[in-house]
Amino acid sequence: MLELRPNCEACDKNLPPSSGEACICTYECTFCRDCVDNLLKNVCPNCGGGFSSRPIRPTTAHRQGVSLSHQPQSNNRVNTKYSVDEIKQFAGTLKDTLPENR
Repeated sequence: MLELRPNCEACDKNLPPSSGEACICTYECTFCRDCVDNLLKNVCPNCGGGFSSRPIRPTTAHRQGVSLSHQPQSNNRVNTKYSVDEIKQFAGTLKDTLPENR
């Protein structure tokens, strides 16, 4: 599970879990989009890698006990327990909802 760091490591801007402005590198270094584009030029100052948008963790528990409030930050790797068919069916119920609205 991603470690959701709360701020941009360059300008200290708050980056809450629902922020679409948060960018991460493969080591989860966290920066805001403005710093990535204008200051860092898409180069992580810690590892030299590039950035991707940080995924937004759901705030609503669509499955019992699974949401931002139930799943604290962790460095442990997590694998889904659901089959491909279960995932497709469940995704079908949420695909038209923007991540920041889930």
